Amino acid sequence: MAVLSSIAQRKKLEYFFSKIPKSAKILEIGCADGWVGNWAVSRGWKNFVGIDIIDSGSKYPHPFIHGDINKWRELGLKKESFDVIIAFEVVEHGDFYDAMHDLLKPGGKLFATTPVPHMDWLCKTFEAFHLNQRRSSPHTHLIYLKDVPRFKLEKRQIKATMSQWGELVRD
Repeated sequence: MAVLSSIAQRKKLEYFFSKIPKSAKILEIGCADGWVGNWAVSRGWKNFVGIDIIDSGSKYPHPFIHGDINKWRELGLKKESFDVIIAFEVVEHGDFYDAMHDLLKPGGKLFATTPVPHMDWLCKTFEAFHLNQRRSSPHTHLIYLKDVPRFKLEKRQIKATMSQWGELVRD
């Protein structure tokens, strides 16, 4: 794994999970190889579900749904059934805001990390030098977290000038 990505992963986990009660029902979208869920479940978060459009074939210690989050009804997910949604480096790849809004309970939290739109060129540069994780698909939906529809931004931090970390609440 790229050096900067491994450092960022550890920092994200420590920061965001310090804000999530162990009893929370959590959905991670774009769970890839399950690194977030593996970490969370091994530390006591038991109500964790991961969803990804790609089945990496990994062994997950939690339920995994292979499918498109925008088709959540067809996948058997229930409206307003999650306390927290985690979207680390996901929202830049598609429009998932309606699905995330519908799946979160009123007042539920969305924890998202995504490139700062005007700094995505730097992400590409770091990727070229294998300092940053390579993107799995194009960044077609870059957005400033203050502009995320259907959510209120509670807190936003800029990390290393190119990444934004946000705590958003469902209105």
